[in-house]
Amino acid sequence: MKYVDEFRDPVAAKNLQRKIKELCTKQWSIMEICGGQTHSILKNGIHELLPEEINLIHGPGCPVCVTPVEMIDKAVEIAGREDVIFTSFGDMLRVPGSQKDLLSVKSEGGDVRMVYSPLDAVKIAANNPEKKVVFFAIGFETTAPANAMAVLEAERKGLQNFSILCSQVLVPPAIKALMNSKDVNIQGFLAAGHVCTVMGYWEYVPLAEEFRIPIVVTGFEPVDILEGVYRCVKQLEEGTYFVENQYSRVVTKEGNKAAQALLQKVFRKTDMKWRGMGVIPESGLKLKEEYSDFDAEMVFSTDDIFADEPEICIVGEILKGVKKPIECPAFQKECTPEHPLGAAMVSSEGACSAYFHYFRN
Repeated sequence: MKYVDEFRDPVAAKNLQRKIKELCTKQWSIMEICGGQTHSILKNGIHELLPEEINLIHGPGCPVCVTPVEMIDKAVEIAGREDVIFTSFGDMLRVPGSQKDLLSVKSEGGDVRMVYSPLDAVKIAANNPEKKVVFFAIGFETTAPANAMAVLEAERKGLQNFSILCSQVLVPPAIKALMNSKDVNIQGFLAAGHVCTVMGYWEYVPLAEEFRIPIVVTGFEPVDILEGVYRCVKQLEEGTYFVENQYSRVVTKEGNKAAQALLQKVFRKTDMKWRGMGVIPESGLKLKEEYSDFDAEMVFSTDDIFADEPEICIVGEILKGVKKPIECPAFQKECTPEHPLGAAMVSSEGACSAYFHYFRN
């Protein structure tokens, strides 16, 4: 299959492995932002192919993982109401809040439904005018355009019973926060290809210049990731720092202008709390005032709900790349996919889940 098989070619992967080894003369720490890349690295054994001088650090690019506990508690509170149909992507149903998760609400009689698109939730609202229908809008820039479209579609249809619980986050402010953190040692980034498909990579150029770090937009197949590492190491060894686009078959510098215009129409930037990382300035999206009737936090008055991460879970240190999942005392003990303590063990993009399923000691 074009654009898949050639990026899984073992010969190409072996050649890149050799080139990286020949190039590398120093210790380098490189963070892959996206949790999809983390799973690909562990699943395909890429971490075992690289020379010991290269330390791959797993970043906060898992949208489920960075959704704060208090946002889960808000979802649980709303979903438990008799007049509500609460809709969400599947992974979010099992993410623990401070007391329970959304599946527990469903087991207790709440009308909680898994959907594959926010537009599915709009259809449910149209078919159930006697109910208030809420969609849990989480994710990075990749999912935000569809959520914006759902709001506009609900407005077009005059649906007064539809709203979104919005926890949309942005990658560039997270990179800035990581680079300004004293306990993080990152010398280069593999940027998330899917995010850049929507946003392009023009936002990364000033970050590379400000922090003097190479940033390589990278895909998700084994050859993608190895080539991304090679390009990043090449810049590090040469002492250069700029943005490169390894994922050029999908990503352009400008990105999807129509999707970006949609985001600007519906959302505004806001300070956002990330699970385990605290509040990052201008790192989230909220609905603009003219769309406040579709804001579930305002519709259901949930501003007084606050919660903290359980002390035993070190997801904040994992998301920042300070520690790896195997360094967590609860990993594979108190915390498993069947009984997760944190979101990173639940999500299909979570680092803890990747280590649980693929890591070999």
